Amino acid sequence: MPQLDFSTFSSQLIWLAITFSALYILIARVALPRIGGTIEQRSDKIANDLDRAQSMKDDVDKAIASYEAALADAKSKAHAIAQETREKLSAEIESERVRVDDEIAVKIADAEKAINAMKTKAMGEVNKIASDLAGEIVSDLTGTKATSASISKAVASAASKS
Repeated sequence: MPQLDFSTFSSQLIWLAITFSALYILIARVALPRIGGTIEQRSDKIANDLDRAQSMKDDVDKAIASYEAALADAKSKAHAIAQETREKLSAEIESERVRVDDEIAVKIADAEKAINAMKTKAMGEVNKIASDLAGEIVSDLTGTKATSASISKAVASAASKS
């Protein structure tokens, strides 16, 4: 193998040093600055992206806080409207109930008057019906017709006992 030949070993070391030095200079002067610039640009871009992301996060947090405040305000307004509506409906129901109660009371009073009038009329006619019936019974049983004065007197006497 030519690499292990000791007669060319010193020239191989010199060419190694020259190649290594040229490669080192090329990498140090050309490649590393480009790589460093790219890394720095990338680092700056990442930092800017993180700053923009933080700014957007802050904006989102503000928007969420604003949304929650608006939602809480809307809920409180809805609750107030519902309470007001409940109170209004309760008042309307109560006034309607009072009106209906008054109408029912008037109808009940009218019905009671009508019932009392019918009762008074019926009670007034009971004595007449009883007199007529007693007269018929006496005439059927005895075969003679009783006088209306004696029948009225007997019915009045029976009504006073009961």
